[in-house]
Amino acid sequence: MKLWLFGSTAGWLVVAACVCCEEHPEPIAKKRGIARQTPRMSVTIKRAALAKRPLGRNDFKPFNNWNDGQSRTELNFKFYRQSTNKIVGISDETADFLNGFF
Repeated sequence: MKLWLFGSTAGWLVVAACVCCEEHPEPIAKKRGIARQTPRMSVTIKRAALAKRPLGRNDFKPFNNWNDGQSRTELNFKFYRQSTNKIVGISDETADFLNGFF
C-alpha cells in the first residue's frame, strides 16, 4: 500500500511518499462512554522519498468546485474541509498527480 505523508511543516502539504509496513493495520479500540467516535487505526510507515518541490495549501485554495474532477480539487476536499489527521483513499489520477512531486 502506498501512502503520502501530509503535514503543514513550513507551509508544505505533501512531505513524503511512504509505504505501509503492515499488510493489515490494527484498529484502535473505541473509548467507553463516548457515543460518537471516528474510527481510528495505528499504522507503521516507512519513508520511501521526500518531496522534491513544495505543494502547499495555497496551491489548493482556488480548487473548490467539488465537481470539476481535478486532482487538486480532490485533495483540497479531502484534507481541508476538516483539519484533522486522516487516512483517505484517492483516485488513481490523483495518485499519478502526487507521484510527480517525487
